[in-house]
Amino acid sequence: MSSPRPSPAGAADPGSYRDPDSSIFYSDGRVWRGLSATGLEDWNRLSKTGFHDRLVKEGKLVETWDTAQPTKGHYASPRGKRWAAVVEHRPIPFVSYPYEWSFSMLRDAALCQLDVLLAALDEDMTLKDGTAFNVTFTGCQPSFIDIGSFEEASGPWPGYRQFCQTMLFPLMIQAHLGIAFQPLLRGSLDGLSPTDVSAMFGGRRRFKPGVLTNVTLHALADRKVTSDSQQMNARFESAGLGANLASATARKLHKIVSDLSLDVDTSTWVDYRNTCSYTSADAEAKRRFVAAVAQDHAGGTIVDLGANDGAFSRLVAEQAGYVIAVDFDHLTIDRLYQELRTEGIDNVLPLVMDLVDASPGLGWRGRERASFEARTNADLVLSLALVHHLAISANVPLPMLIDWLADFGAETVVEFVHRDDPMTIKLLAQKPAGLFDDYNLENFTRLLGERFDIVATESLPGNTRTLFHARPRT
Repeated sequence: MSSPRPSPAGAADPGSYRDPDSSIFYSDGRVWRGLSATGLEDWNRLSKTGFHDRLVKEGKLVETWDTAQPTKGHYASPRGKRWAAVVEHRPIPFVSYPYEWSFSMLRDAALCQLDVLLAALDEDMTLKDGTAFNVTFTGCQPSFIDIGSFEEASGPWPGYRQFCQTMLFPLMIQAHLGIAFQPLLRGSLDGLSPTDVSAMFGGRRRFKPGVLTNVTLHALADRKVTSDSQQMNARFESAGLGANLASATARKLHKIVSDLSLDVDTSTWVDYRNTCSYTSADAEAKRRFVAAVAQDHAGGTIVDLGANDGAFSRLVAEQAGYVIAVDFDHLTIDRLYQELRTEGIDNVLPLVMDLVDASPGLGWRGRERASFEARTNADLVLSLALVHHLAISANVPLPMLIDWLADFGAETVVEFVHRDDPMTIKLLAQKPAGLFDDYNLENFTRLLGERFDIVATESLPGNTRTLFHARPRT
């Protein structure tokens, strides 16, 4: 739904090939969807419903409109057939994936999909699938983006299984078992299998709300694939999954998802701002430096790497068009997400990601879901209080770290934490003596200057941290 990096005219989205009646492509810097004759019929029906315009206005459904076909490129489907029609979508600033969301983000995305489904069922339409990839975020607003999923309602919800595997099950295992879902979802784009999740909910755990019906029954169906289909349909009917009870099923799922929550409320990094080694003078000087650089990128995209509680993401959001705030601590990002929604800040997207193991290319040919770097087209990158963690805690050599920053192709504000800073002393104490002799300000400045033009530097008042504003060399 977004085309952050330049795409060839008529370039198909590598992740939009499974539906023979609908597929995304890019042209003229815009986002288009090709529709088959069947897809066009479903779109015409959808666009005339009462819920379509309402959900678009609420931000729950991507804005789409009829349009003349683009003037460039050849617009065949992935199967080689000409589309019957083309519609245009409003672009999403940055398409994120479910394995990059916090718990509250996945829960809100699941509720958004169910809200869309319930609205569709009220007007005799349904969704043909239920994958979490049908939803993405603009800031902290989840939006359903697959208008090709709408079709005439008939029978049980076809997307029920996908919804469970990619949304309900991940939420349940984190809420009830304390297991982070992000690595598991990244390990399988199809989500978590009912059999595997059922094994996690042994003993009394199977009686957690919604587990017996939505997990155990699904696992039973998987184990008895050779059973008489009428018997299986009867089981689904008794669970509320029959054609006449699709709306009731969606409402039950909505209640289950709404009631899920996290028990933990603290982590190592969630209160970092109150425990780090900054003085108030350091913090104020750092804010002034970052704000001055951000002013030169008003309206642009800023990526805040190692955003922690989002203090600097909020700061630059006042100037930026869009901010992507990335941190590995899921609880810190979850709290930031909830605060941003409460505060009504709509141009900051928080994401859960370990930058040493950032989201790679996944799926078919490694292209179906693009890597974080491939999706990122930043005007400014912030790397504040991050270098020492990557270089010392994660053993990333300084030359490789600077090469990584340069690969973003954007101006950067990077903070170097000196060897005599209390945090660096603490990190080095956990490593063998002599292993990081090259970790020093002089070496870092030299290496940065080999890949960037250093526009400005500032030593913070405490004299243990230095800020750099650097521009990549062309």
